[in-house]
Amino acid sequence: MVIPVTDITKPLACPAIYDLARPLEVEVGCGKGRFLTGRAAANPDCVFIGIERMLGRVRTFDSKTRRLGLVNAHVVRLEALYTFWYLLPAHHARTVYVFFPDPWPKRKHHSHRLFGPLFLSALWKRLEIGGRLEFATDHEEYFHVVEDCFAADARFARVAPRERGPDEWTEFETMFRGQGLPIHAAAWQSLPADDAPLAPLAIPPEDEPREGVFRRPSRRIEAD
Repeated sequence: MVIPVTDITKPLACPAIYDLARPLEVEVGCGKGRFLTGRAAANPDCVFIGIERMLGRVRTFDSKTRRLGLVNAHVVRLEALYTFWYLLPAHHARTVYVFFPDPWPKRKHHSHRLFGPLFLSALWKRLEIGGRLEFATDHEEYFHVVEDCFAADARFARVAPRERGPDEWTEFETMFRGQGLPIHAAAWQSLPADDAPLAPLAIPPEDEPREGVFRRPSRRIEAD
């Protein structure tokens, strides 16, 4: 199901995401949903939300969930940073998956990368204590950048990444592995820390992460 977004100051129009009695898993850049719909089919008691910026992929994901009758899998077309900063319930997600994000390899575009202090703060706020971030990329330089980001943040501890077989590879991973490219994977677990509220986001447009389609709000918005 596609979740409509009209106002990022209000909860998403999907009560299941905020049902604290059910576990929540989130994939950033879910593509056409190959990985997430497989997880949803195998775990009907869990709620899954995919975040995707490409409209065609969102439509394909939605069609797939309807065809398979997956009432526990949802997709939202919104910037990942804003989704985590404003819209997800606090300390509820048990796992967040970020597989093969755009590495923005040119130095002048590095500010568009997803991983950085802002995203890690929003990630920690949404993960349950002990929840995990699972990460994979084919881009070695970006892999080390992400390693350094987490190493500098005492709210996370590195753990062994989850083993995934071919049936749990994303579309990109299937393609990259078919080309014989090396895959770099890692995972981090959230730790207890000072649970301070998130400050309002105020990001210059030129420094905005490009993991979605919605632009920066024109006014500062208080986070929950």
